[in-house]
Amino acid sequence: MTLRVLHIGKFYPPYRGGMEVFLADLLNEQRKQGIDAHALVHGDPEPDDPAWIQRVPVQFSLVYAPMAAGFRSAMARAIERIRPDVLHLHLPNNSALWALTLPSARKVPWVIHWQSDIVFSDIKWSVALAYMIYKPFEQALLERTAQIIATSPPYLEASKALRNWHDKTAIIPLGINVEATPAPVDIPAEMQWRGDAQLKLLSIGRLTYYKGFETLIEAVSTMPGVELLIVGEGEQRPELEAKIKATTRPGQAPNVRLVGAVDDAQKHALLARCDIFCLASCERTEAFGIVVLEAMMHGRPCVVTDLPGSGMPWIVAQAKSGLRVPYEDVHAWRSHIARMQHDLELRKRTGEAGVQAIKRMFSIGPCEREINRYYRGMVPESVAVPRQNGLMIVISARNQEAHIAHIIQRVKELAPGAAVVVVDNRSTDATSHLAEVSGAIVLRPLLAMTTWGTLQTGLRYAQAHGYETVVTIDADSYYEVEELPTLLQAARQNPTADLSVAFFRAQHSLVRRLAWKWYRLLTGFDLQDFVSGFRVYRRQAIDVAISSEATLLDYQDVGTYLLMRQHRVKILEVPLMMVTAKVDNSSIFRSWGKALRYFATSTLLALAHGRKQSKA
Repeated sequence: MTLRVLHIGKFYPPYRGGMEVFLADLLNEQRKQGIDAHALVHGDPEPDDPAWIQRVPVQFSLVYAPMAAGFRSAMARAIERIRPDVLHLHLPNNSALWALTLPSARKVPWVIHWQSDIVFSDIKWSVALAYMIYKPFEQALLERTAQIIATSPPYLEASKALRNWHDKTAIIPLGINVEATPAPVDIPAEMQWRGDAQLKLLSIGRLTYYKGFETLIEAVSTMPGVELLIVGEGEQRPELEAKIKATTRPGQAPNVRLVGAVDDAQKHALLARCDIFCLASCERTEAFGIVVLEAMMHGRPCVVTDLPGSGMPWIVAQAKSGLRVPYEDVHAWRSHIARMQHDLELRKRTGEAGVQAIKRMFSIGPCEREINRYYRGMVPESVAVPRQNGLMIVISARNQEAHIAHIIQRVKELAPGAAVVVVDNRSTDATSHLAEVSGAIVLRPLLAMTTWGTLQTGLRYAQAHGYETVVTIDADSYYEVEELPTLLQAARQNPTADLSVAFFRAQHSLVRRLAWKWYRLLTGFDLQDFVSGFRVYRRQAIDVAISSEATLLDYQDVGTYLLMRQHRVKILEVPLMMVTAKVDNSSIFRSWGKALRYFATSTLLALAHGRKQSKA
């Protein structure tokens, strides 16, 4: 079944802005991947608009919000015509609120793409007043939606609007189309740097209050051999021109020039020719900074404000593509630019790192695949995946940003040809994104689960796709992956074993040793470790593990083994040597309180099972 998606956006190219660049790249990639994607946006129709772009004329703007009287009726007609399976709302966007009033819209699952908070400003008090009216409807949208997408961990953490909705929010960094760079064009002389400029700086953005251009102008004005070009238009142009004039010494050419608006090809030509890209935004309205990705795509080192709660410095930190400057600190901006000016090796290293990061983390392909995964979860009948035999590795993960890429890489090296599935248990960092770009299939349940619940999710996915053998790994125990070949070899050498379980020869805690001794006595299992999730499941064991009875269990230990024995599943325990790390003695046994509760529950379960067996 072809998936149909209707995007409700603010604007669309040729309107210039980060949200618009992303929406265009996302739609083109979705249509390339076979999704019937459409967009409803503001603006006057363009003569070359494709059939899947519909623009609604704007009568006027109020506090930066476009007012289009025909948007509600246009949305109703678009839903009737397209019959979307998913409504994808890009916020902030006042016209998206009309979805609350349309019965046809409420019948469709929603995804909200949270591009930015509406940020109160000491400068623009009118924004705060407008938000008082907008906020209740915004929260109603968030309550009604099935899935929210935030663009970076720090933005989600700092967002007051999303504070109550973390349980249904995923983090998917924005991406751009790295293959669609316009062909080189000539740049008019008035848009080029002076011939005597030793360091060519570039900044791009609407000339508005939160971009921090005043800080840049003041920092650069006294630096010899440096020239800054600022690309863009906006209501603050007269103020910035006055600032440039006031900071330029009499008789000297200014170190900063406003070159106005440029087309897309000219923008990329300037990015390709500058030495450093600067973005001095001073408010969280700068939520991500698509233009930073565009600069990185051209191998330009970036200097940005270390703005708390914004994704902009997070991009640079993740990519190692430049420097972060303290908030509105003119002297720091001057010193960081000077450092870049005199350290050619730093410029080269950060520029190259940005190019690699774009390919690895911030391209539109992985971004589209992650978004599509949530669509498919809402419209399961649209999934049509051929069944296949073979080996699947299921990794349970939560907030494993530091290790997940390494684990996946090692799985691919140690078990070549195996499918890799990461079940991301509501991570609030970039675990899901890094797993996706590392080549894993990522499942992200809508509700938080226990580790056993996430492993069951992976086992169900494996069964649905016809896999005969599944290995489960908990990403918390990231050392386990190194023993994958040994565990698989032991399973192959014992073909009658339906469930092969690893245990590591290591010194365990006293509580754990006592518990294991008691469980061996109580259940009759001759097992050395009752909580290991590092296992090889074959078909019969998979069927038992995903049964409704197994779903009622909290852990993958005593209860699971008792259930397996009841269904005559043969269990093999495989001893492994701990060579790369010490065993993590499981959070179950890190406190006596938890140990006693777990101990009592498991004992009652074992006794109840024993009584049931004796009656049978």
